[in-house]
Amino acid sequence: MSINSILNIANSGLNAAQTNMRVVADNIANVDTPGYVRKLADQTASQTNGVGAGVDIARIRRAANAFLQAAGYGAAADLGKAKIGSDLLDRAQALFGDPTADQNYFKQLDGIYADFNSLAANPTDGLKKSGAVTDITNFLNESRSIYTSLQAIQSDADAQLKSNVETINGLLAGIDKLNAEIRSAGTANGDATGAINAQGALIKTLSSLMDIRVSSLPNGGVSILGGDSLNLVALNGPASLSYGPKGNGFGEITVTEPGGTTKPLVDRMVSGEMVGLLQLRDKELPTIMNQLGELVSHATEELNRAHNAASAVPALQTLTGRNTGLDLTSGIAGFTGSTTIAVLSNSTNLIAKSVKIDFTAGTITVGAGAPTSFTPANFLATLNTALGTDATASFVNNALSLSAAAGKGIAIADDATTPATKAGKGFSQFFGLNDLVQSSGISTYDTGLTNASDPGFTPGKVLSLRLSDPNGQTLADVNITTPSGTSMADLLTAMNDPNTGVGKYGTYALDAVGRLRFTPLGPAAVTISVQADTTTRGTGSPSISQLFGIGDNQRASRLFGYSIRSDIAADPGKLALAKLDLAPAAGQANLRIGDGRGAQTLANSSSNAVSFDPAGNILGGLKSVSQYAAQVAGALAQRATLAQGDQTRAQSVATEVENRRSSEEDVNRDEELAKLTTYQQSYNASARLVTAARDIYDILLNMVGG
Repeated sequence: MSINSILNIANSGLNAAQTNMRVVADNIANVDTPGYVRKLADQTASQTNGVGAGVDIARIRRAANAFLQAAGYGAAADLGKAKIGSDLLDRAQALFGDPTADQNYFKQLDGIYADFNSLAANPTDGLKKSGAVTDITNFLNESRSIYTSLQAIQSDADAQLKSNVETINGLLAGIDKLNAEIRSAGTANGDATGAINAQGALIKTLSSLMDIRVSSLPNGGVSILGGDSLNLVALNGPASLSYGPKGNGFGEITVTEPGGTTKPLVDRMVSGEMVGLLQLRDKELPTIMNQLGELVSHATEELNRAHNAASAVPALQTLTGRNTGLDLTSGIAGFTGSTTIAVLSNSTNLIAKSVKIDFTAGTITVGAGAPTSFTPANFLATLNTALGTDATASFVNNALSLSAAAGKGIAIADDATTPATKAGKGFSQFFGLNDLVQSSGISTYDTGLTNASDPGFTPGKVLSLRLSDPNGQTLADVNITTPSGTSMADLLTAMNDPNTGVGKYGTYALDAVGRLRFTPLGPAAVTISVQADTTTRGTGSPSISQLFGIGDNQRASRLFGYSIRSDIAADPGKLALAKLDLAPAAGQANLRIGDGRGAQTLANSSSNAVSFDPAGNILGGLKSVSQYAAQVAGALAQRATLAQGDQTRAQSVATEVENRRSSEEDVNRDEELAKLTTYQQSYNASARLVTAARDIYDILLNMVGG
């Protein structure tokens, strides 16, 4: 072996040792740097003509485990989704209070029924009456407050989505920029580990927001797929996310891929904070709001049912009905059974005039007189003739009202054997003549309309609907034009048209009480929202969506219009706690002070079987208000518990993956110091080899010179 060969071997050893020491020094310097992956210098034996020629540094690489990194990205996405879901659902559940505590939202409802149970035993107690009115008012106010807070959480989720869109765009641009740096370093045979570490930190942050798959590009850098098919980073650049308007609701997020193709985000992703936020904003929170709306609307409806079946003592001079959204002809059509309108003297609480309406027979009878026939079209005129000078009936703005002469009051009682009924409601309740809780809008969707009923909607107006899948992805936008037909069947045909209506995804139909129900085709759920509605039923009357409660927002927001009837709020003594006796015992008045039967009916309204609409994971069907309230409380607790469990499991997986990754990729100071000692010794050995070669060279020179 020549002296030059020895020097070359020694120099290669010196260079390799220096490079290894620089790598170790870099590792030690970054021992506490988040996201830093330790570097390794790969050495290879150098040969010349089959003879060893020292050592070369083949490359400097990161000690990265591709499998654990991929597992870490998936775990981060699952944790991002679970954490945001748990955090926001905890906030939502907290609005209702601790279900195990003495004071919570649902206990307020129980307190109302307890108030009336107490009044049944002592209906003249003014303090208890005031307490009942206050408790109902507080319940309605708390319901609105919870709904408003749920909307605020929904808006927070939407704002976070907007912010995340900007964050993701920045991350994708940064990853793409580092791709160029990594490729450039590779071309120059330089050290790209710093750029790769910086890129890894960006990818890790991205993975908590979106579920991603990372692949290495042939010339260095990475490509990234979002979900199953979204090109987020490719050889030709990064994708761009955008938040765009979505009708009259929250915006939707689209992804413009590097090639220019635009795709919706929602149906391409399965995990990550973005998916969690979208599910909360578009599914979970609307479900809770819908369940709240169902609970409050049916609770008030049952209180009104009981209150309309009772009377204050003395009877009130005027009973003003609610806006039914229907003309009087449509409102009267379809009633069966009998009801009695009694005009009573306020001084004696005795009936001054009794008017019996037999809807089945189509007759009105005053006292023991002969019956007079009526039709829905002339009902009001016939009734006013029967009432004479004792009272007056009027119908203004779709609301029926009854007003007695001075010194008299009005009380109504449906027949005990064949009660007046339509859409499951008595005469007074259907028109809201003695409601305890009033509404500023349409509060009940039991219209009583049938396929043969006159729809009454102005032809040529448009109802715009958006149909979405369970993930919130838009299936179709349809514009339904009201036809000139004369029956509800004609309107339903237009709504169910497969080309301009909802027919491709399901059908609308009226049920037995005149509710408009949508049945989807197939097992998949379809969510319907109203984008715009210019339809109107007569002058100043409701639109199709208002009358039938189309869309979760329309139904859930009903509770904003509820309040205690103004005259009762001002004077709780006007509560209807007694019952009208058409045939009282001898010496008894038709209305009695101290009669608490009406109060008992109000107390018992919590257990009435009511037809609830499906809302989220609570099935529709017959159940009591108390049962439904318990189901809402249970559903809230279940959601929060499941979300917390998901977060705990996701956190455990993420921690385990991180621990394993850390054990392989992170810097161990002791190991690096041991390596440093080894490389220092290697350097010293190579240096001694250089010295030995120099000494040999000097000896040879001396020999030649000698």
